[in-house]
Amino acid sequence: MANTKSALKRAEIAERNRLRNKAYKSAVKTLMKKYFVAVETYAANPSPESKQEVLARMSEAYSKIDRAVKRGVLHPNNGARKKSKLAQRLKTRTQPAATAPAATAE
Repeated sequence: MANTKSALKRAEIAERNRLRNKAYKSAVKTLMKKYFVAVETYAANPSPESKQEVLARMSEAYSKIDRAVKRGVLHPNNGARKKSKLAQRLKTRTQPAATAPAATAE
């Protein structure tokens, strides 16, 4: 237990910040999961409506990640990695798999 007035205040501030950080991280995870579900739905049945849903979810997730980085909840590299993961998931699910070039026989 904190003994001094300043130590008590620091403990209160740390708890307040912990709860705020937890809320941001939870929101980021939730939005990422919703985005992944939207991408899977779009990959299974491509349509203009589902494409718009994917883009809307991506925008929401990017916005929340950027806000968390700006507030210091996430490290900038962590935020960049999360955004990259979102973009990569869409790319791999929507583009046809590239075939490996055939080996040339001599």
